[in-house]
Amino acid sequence: MLIESFQNEKVKYITKLLTDNRFRKKSGVFAVEGQQENERAQSFGFEPVEFFICENIFQQEIPTGKVHLVSDKVYEKIAYRGSSEGIIGVYKIKETDLFSFKPKEDSTIIVVEGVEKPGNLGAILRSCEAFGIDGLIVSDGKTDFYNPNVIRSSVGCLFGMKVFQAENEQTLEFLEKNGYEIFTTIMDESSVDLYTRDFRKKSAVIFGTEHSGLSDFWLGKGKNTLIPMAGSIDSLNLSNAVAITCYETLRQKK
Repeated sequence: MLIESFQNEKVKYITKLLTDNRFRKKSGVFAVEGQQENERAQSFGFEPVEFFICENIFQQEIPTGKVHLVSDKVYEKIAYRGSSEGIIGVYKIKETDLFSFKPKEDSTIIVVEGVEKPGNLGAILRSCEAFGIDGLIVSDGKTDFYNPNVIRSSVGCLFGMKVFQAENEQTLEFLEKNGYEIFTTIMDESSVDLYTRDFRKKSAVIFGTEHSGLSDFWLGKGKNTLIPMAGSIDSLNLSNAVAITCYETLRQKK
């Protein structure tokens, strides 16, 4: 049956799932829009619950499982990105436990403290995945991993990354327990150029917010490190700073 009414209960359900963080957490599921993103979710073991598909837009083979066919107008209403690609999948949320994570011997972890913007987190995830970062910890985070904007801006890289949310105290305990050398992005007289640091062994780089930097919790907890710049500006967008650092860790390991 083709769903054509905006008042259909399933349309109300998927709309709320896409827009309401608390509803996602309560339901234990989240929505994924786009063909590539749905393919990545399934390839990394996320369990699909159901699909909403507009046949006039979606040109691929209809996936197996529970499928709701919707009209063009209904899809345009529920889709986060307008009329793109014609598929929205609903998947079960995976629960993650930081202390069950077993890192590699040459593991590099990125920690971002207090990241608030979903687009920034998505871009960070994309860089981490591209440059072989072992895991991402969002420390004292305010952002929902399954926000559609995180999934979209990460181009589905969220699904293939080891991503954890923890308080600062838990994050530090994990890093120390697993033998990570900690590098803090704090600018003071002790800060050392990023390119002179050794990231070939177990390393964790901690980033703060663009507005206020790292909190006092991280003072004295690691080796202060900065990205050298030649211009008049003294800071970068958080996701850009993470990308530069991730590339440097990969360059050293190569």
